[in-house]
Amino acid sequence: MIFAIETSCDETSTAVLSLDGKFLSHIIVNQQNHKKFGGVVPEIASRAHLEILQTIVPQSLDEAKIELNNIELFSATCGPGLIGGLLVGSTMAKSMAIGRDKPFYPINHLEGHLLSPLITNKLNFPYLAILLTGGHTQVYLVENIGIYKLLGETVDDAVGESFDKVAKLLGLGYPGGPVIEKIAVLGNEKAFHLPHPLEFEKSLNFSFSGIKTAVSLLVKNQPKINKKIKNDIAATFQSKIIEILIKRTTLAFTILKKKNYEIKDVALVGGVAANKKINESFKKLCNKFNYRFVFPTQEMCGDNAAMIAWACLQRYKKNMKPDINFKANPRWSLGKIVSL
Repeated sequence: MIFAIETSCDETSTAVLSLDGKFLSHIIVNQQNHKKFGGVVPEIASRAHLEILQTIVPQSLDEAKIELNNIELFSATCGPGLIGGLLVGSTMAKSMAIGRDKPFYPINHLEGHLLSPLITNKLNFPYLAILLTGGHTQVYLVENIGIYKLLGETVDDAVGESFDKVAKLLGLGYPGGPVIEKIAVLGNEKAFHLPHPLEFEKSLNFSFSGIKTAVSLLVKNQPKINKKIKNDIAATFQSKIIEILIKRTTLAFTILKKKNYEIKDVALVGGVAANKKINESFKKLCNKFNYRFVFPTQEMCGDNAAMIAWACLQRYKKNMKPDINFKANPRWSLGKIVSL
């Protein structure tokens, strides 16, 4: 059995996974005490992780119908993320590992997302993965377990962060992604003009802060912000985000083809992958270029311990070494941008 903990941001999660790949329990608790602040407060998040884990660790063992003695491997997210949360989760998992004299695997949160589609899909290596979360917007070539080539990333705000900031500007609350997606359906996506940062740059990097600034000016210039204007801004914003993501992904296809990289699968991962309009747009794009489009289940899109346990299992199968001495690293990356 593998026991995993995920506490990188504001979701507290545990999972128990058998070594043959069957999930015996999986618990995710979404912290609610950040909404009034319009974003995650790190100190509050880390304290909440500590309180919630004391409840859900025994609960996850009960659901799996096992005892701590049955666990063979322990794992936890050790970065990137908020340092307080990372320390809480990794220290608890390490303590259990030391107490039972078992191995501990530090797991990179981004690797968990990149491998999450493998939980329910059989993918061919290498595959292209577009990672969209609250803190990251990145394009990876996943060559194998533990071998990831970062092809491009955001130079400023992440896409999920942009959704949150625009939602705050419109007075829609936190988290911003789901509420913007909901009201964008009611709006006109051509109602306003928004910029396309780095539109003519031939790299796979992204930029979103200019769009946020443009939305801020739009809001300030409106004599009155009614529901219709909110819906129209949300629709225009979401449409522009999709336009940027699709254009960069199309460029990635072109570059991979020129460099003779044979890929069959394209994966959309991370919390923003749950956005239906973004998901559908990627599906159409992949159909157009004859790639198979894959994505995790809704539950596996956001931050969760199941993907951490799964990444641990893949590392264990590859005979990669555990490391009880690994220190939590809030800026732990999977590598620098490579040029194909």
